[in-house]
Amino acid sequence: MNSSIYSRLAVTNLKNNRKTYFPYILTGVLTVMMFYIMDALAGSKSLGRGTLTEVLHYAVGVIVVFSVIFLFYTNSFLIKQRKRELGVYNILGMGKPHISRMLMLESLITGGVSIIGGIAAGILFSKLMFLALLKILHYDVGMEFEISAEAVRDTLILFLVIFTLTLVYNLIQIRLTDPIQLLRGSSQGEREPKTKALIALAGFLLLGAGYGISLSVESPLAAIATFFLAVIFVILGTYALFIAGSIVVLKAMRKNKGYYYQAKHFASVSGMIYRMKQNAVGLANICILSTMVLVMVSSTASLYMGIDDIMKYRFPTDVDITMEDTDQETEDMLLRAIENETAPYGVSIDPDTCLSYHEGSLAGILKKDELSLKELGNYALEDAREIYLMPLEDYNQMEGKHSTLASDQVIVYTTGGMYGYDSIIINGKDYQVKEEPEEIRAEKKNQSRVLEAMYIVMTEETQIRQIMDEIYANSDMQDEWLQAMNTITYHLKFDLKGDSEACEKIENTLEESVMDQVPGAFCETKENKWEEVYTLYGGLLFIGIYLGMMFLMATVLIIYYKQISEGYEDKERYQIMQKVGMDQREVKRSIRSQVVTVFFLPLVMAVLHIVVAFQVIEKILVTLGFVNSTLFLICTAVSIAIFAIFYGIVYMLTAKEYYRIVRW
Repeated sequence: MNSSIYSRLAVTNLKNNRKTYFPYILTGVLTVMMFYIMDALAGSKSLGRGTLTEVLHYAVGVIVVFSVIFLFYTNSFLIKQRKRELGVYNILGMGKPHISRMLMLESLITGGVSIIGGIAAGILFSKLMFLALLKILHYDVGMEFEISAEAVRDTLILFLVIFTLTLVYNLIQIRLTDPIQLLRGSSQGEREPKTKALIALAGFLLLGAGYGISLSVESPLAAIATFFLAVIFVILGTYALFIAGSIVVLKAMRKNKGYYYQAKHFASVSGMIYRMKQNAVGLANICILSTMVLVMVSSTASLYMGIDDIMKYRFPTDVDITMEDTDQETEDMLLRAIENETAPYGVSIDPDTCLSYHEGSLAGILKKDELSLKELGNYALEDAREIYLMPLEDYNQMEGKHSTLASDQVIVYTTGGMYGYDSIIINGKDYQVKEEPEEIRAEKKNQSRVLEAMYIVMTEETQIRQIMDEIYANSDMQDEWLQAMNTITYHLKFDLKGDSEACEKIENTLEESVMDQVPGAFCETKENKWEEVYTLYGGLLFIGIYLGMMFLMATVLIIYYKQISEGYEDKERYQIMQKVGMDQREVKRSIRSQVVTVFFLPLVMAVLHIVVAFQVIEKILVTLGFVNSTLFLICTAVSIAIFAIFYGIVYMLTAKEYYRIVRW
């Protein structure tokens, strides 16, 4: 056979199947483009090797996995639609080697256009993505536009491998299938599926288990530990319910004679029963992808919009300085270093916000009124506490009080709630709780902590030192770690008072100058942390929107292919119904009933998943310092509303195409 015939056949086939191949090629171009842009950003030398780069590299990995799964999945739709056509070629005398050669040329065209077009689009739009990232970060991090040769190389290698593997899969399908099966290929699966009650029950139980885990989580650490288990249960339960549970429901609807024997219900219910085995996986995929879009966009948007609240809890003062095992001389040296830095600008420490105190930090397990600083057994995460032991003199100076304590008395303060007991047992020794303040200046009550903190005020620093020495006496830590942990830490926190521009300038330089002049001092300023926080949360927002767009693209394409494939499957059946007396209006009503029922089920399930997962996602956000539940609720509701509107638009467009197919 003349080699030019293969190329003409390949081009003609792509033209004749443009309704399915054009969206596939367009999606391929977009997938290649988005991978190139993300890979170029992750490898940009302008970004350095900080937190943002690490986040971008994680996103590249997600896109790689997504690209492989998604392109293979959409390819399965194409080959299913083409099987009858390829069977006709085989019956007419074209051998399987010739069909394979034709498919190779088609794959070369589709893959080549996708890769070349995607890289070109990526280079064209990468500058726009760079600018969008800079806008989100709020900082000029010195990024420069460049065409990344490494990203071009990575993109070529990845997608050449993917398109080659899809071609190999298609060739194997053709090789293993006889002509009669090819002719029936797009009609397979018409046998009524069996009622799989056990799978439906398993799906219900798995979904219930995932929901139960999500609703029972109380602490942020527990949320992290159980979230992925809950996700696995929900995903498996979703697939099982769509695959088997949907059949159970549809057959129950068929048994309802009053509902089933209506023109608008008879055709749609019977049609869905016969094809649900194929549709169920697609519907479950749509549901999972929709849930992922909503989770990513709502959570990352909440983090970004809640940066002010996060900074308020993370940095309640402009400057936070810590030193280990200090003496009065070192602390005076620190104050002189600060004064040397601030005085030339007419700036000083604001005395109303200044806090200075010593504390010993430990970990502990609190069970009712018993605090164990040595417990090695199993314990619930919610029992863990961060313990800070503070001398009475520092507490009085900080709070402006004149409290007194006996050697067996303490003052107890917790950041999460009230301690609520009259005594506390610390490592077997009983102490009377003389006072429990509602708040202290060292740390206000807040829910942004992963572990709740407990401040215990004792009579003397020597008493604190004795307790800490006992804790670490039998420690198996290495000497350098033991020395770092078994120390009394000095804290100095304050706001700056003076001209705002001068204060901002000093904050930018104070960290380095203090740490250079005072050995052992560690200084953090709020101004210098803004860029770090915007880099982290802005990067997460960028990734959330970026990946959300990819998953949304996948959702739209799966919906489109589902509607197209259903249209071709239903065309002959609806024509028969019209011939036996079903008019166009009844056909349209039946189509609408079927499409609406099936189409919006994944959206309803996705929203249900989000509602149930709201609590556990909220707890996970606490580990990132976010505690504004109202803001998260608003972002989630807005995300659902926007997604539902977009979903409805896709429904109207695809339903119109579906009706256009089955009408003729």
